[in-house]
Amino acid sequence: MIDYNVNINGLDVKANYSEEAVNNIFIPLLKKLSQLQQEKGRRILVMLAAPPGAGKSTLVSFLEKLSEETAGVKAIQTIGMDGFHRRQEYLTSHTTVRDGEVIPMVKIKGAPETFDLELFTEQIKKCLSEKECGWPVYDRTLHNPVDNVITITKDIVILEGNYLLLKEAGWDKLKDFADYTISVTADENLLRDRLIARKALSGNSIEDATAFVDYSDMVNVKTCLTKSAKADLTLKVLSTSDGSCDYEVVK
Repeated sequence: MIDYNVNINGLDVKANYSEEAVNNIFIPLLKKLSQLQQEKGRRILVMLAAPPGAGKSTLVSFLEKLSEETAGVKAIQTIGMDGFHRRQEYLTSHTTVRDGEVIPMVKIKGAPETFDLELFTEQIKKCLSEKECGWPVYDRTLHNPVDNVITITKDIVILEGNYLLLKEAGWDKLKDFADYTISVTADENLLRDRLIARKALSGNSIEDATAFVDYSDMVNVKTCLTKSAKADLTLKVLSTSDGSCDYEVVK
């Protein structure tokens, strides 16, 4: 088991990955991407889509570290779509409709309509056309994006997010920018438990965290699991007794 500690969006995360997943899935994936980049002779963009709570941000961060420590593969750079959340002041002052009720958008923060898809699409184009490109991140302690925290310079870029393969108008165009796609799936109950724990870490009570997850996050989970296009590679998060993050390839 390989321990990995990292700060994700302002929160300290402790994860551990099984050696089997590292040796049989992650390193072969990095080798494949290195070969693909060499064949294309330019920056390639890999999109990794996963539902909330699947550990995608931590996973791509680990893959970045692994690429820097593994002989025979190119170093990768990882970025996320969370930096394109609409700002908190926008979400509190605009409304949407959920179950026939007009509600503030902030009540379903994380749903597709709470992201700035147009800005996101334009920044993806810049990532592919410019040698260096700034990229925002989302800070969970500020509850807002922070611009240009990352400068993209590498030839292999992995972009992670919930809705990168979503089969809805506008979102369904994103995969056209990808050279390779990865999907991560998991059991709904496992994701729910993880999401409640994460929401509580942001300063919410367990009761408030549970209410938000059941009202908002689980709708997004179902959207990702049922309305995403097929990827080049699909991984499933496995529940393990020792708490490690184990995966299997879905054929």
